[in-house]
Amino acid sequence: MTKQYSLSKHPEYGYFEVTPTPSPATIKEYYVNEFYAQKSDDKINDSTLEVQNESKVFYESWRSDLNNIIRQYLGNGTLEILDFGCGWCETIQYFSTHNYQCFGIDPAEDAIEHGKNLGLNVRQTDSNNFNPFEQKFDVVLLQNVLEHLANPEFVIENIHNTMLKDNGLLIIDVPNEFNDFQVAANELFGLDEWWVVPPAHLNYFSPNSLNALLEDKGFNVLDKMSSFPLEMFLLQGNNYVKNPALGKQSHQQRVNFELNLRKLGKTEVLHDFYRGLADMGLGRQILMISQRKKT
Repeated sequence: MTKQYSLSKHPEYGYFEVTPTPSPATIKEYYVNEFYAQKSDDKINDSTLEVQNESKVFYESWRSDLNNIIRQYLGNGTLEILDFGCGWCETIQYFSTHNYQCFGIDPAEDAIEHGKNLGLNVRQTDSNNFNPFEQKFDVVLLQNVLEHLANPEFVIENIHNTMLKDNGLLIIDVPNEFNDFQVAANELFGLDEWWVVPPAHLNYFSPNSLNALLEDKGFNVLDKMSSFPLEMFLLQGNNYVKNPALGKQSHQQRVNFELNLRKLGKTEVLHDFYRGLADMGLGRQILMISQRKKT
C-alpha cells in the first residue's frame, strides 16, 4: 500500500476506507488518465477494452445472467437501465439489444467518446453530478465502481433517493477484500496487502459490510454471489503477485471453469456454488442484487 495512506474500519458498516481521502484532483487524474489504460502482457486489468474483447464470451455470459436476474424481478417489458461507471460501454451495448433503454455515465472522456461513436446514450460526469439525465431508472448498475468512490454512503443514498424508481434494482459488483483466502496468502508469502491500492481503490468491502450498507440505506438485498476465488491459486503455489504472468494464466483457468460448466448446462450449479462462497465470505468479487424499498 502507498505509505502516505492508511486504512480505517467504518464504525457502522465495517468496510475499510483509505485515510486520508486522496484529493478530488488526484482521484480524477488517476481514474480518467490511467485506470482504463492499465494493461500489459503480464498484467490483467478487466476494465480495459482489450481484455474485455479477449474474454468476450465470458463477460457476455454474465451479462446474460444479469438480464435473467433483472427479468425475474421486474418482468419482460421495456426497462430503463443506467450503467453508473459504464467504461467502454460493453454492458449497455448488450442490454440495448434486450429490450432496455440504456444510459451510461463515466468520468473517462475516451470511454464516453467511444460510447457515443457506437450511438449510445452516454455522458461524461464527475462526483458533482451523478445524474445528468435527470430521471429515475428501473435498474442502476455499479460494476467495479463503488470501491473507487470517495463517499460510497452518499452515492448509495443518492441512487436510492433520486435515481431509482420504486422497487427499482441496484446491482453492485465490487472486489471482495480481506477475505480469508486473501489474508492467508498474504501471510504465507509476505505480500504486503497487494490489493490495497490507493488512489485507485478507496474502499474495501466484504459481503457482510456491503449488505449492511445497502440495508441501512433503504434497500432489500435479494441475492448475492461471489466469483471464483482466485486467491486459491496463490495458496496452491502459483504466486501471481510476485510473477504477474501467472495472473493471466489463472484468469484463463477461471474462464475455462465457468464456460465448461455453462456448456454442460450447469449454470445454476455455478451460481449456487458462488452463492455458497458469498455466504462464507470467499471469492474474488461480490455481486449483490438489491431492491429499493418503497417510501
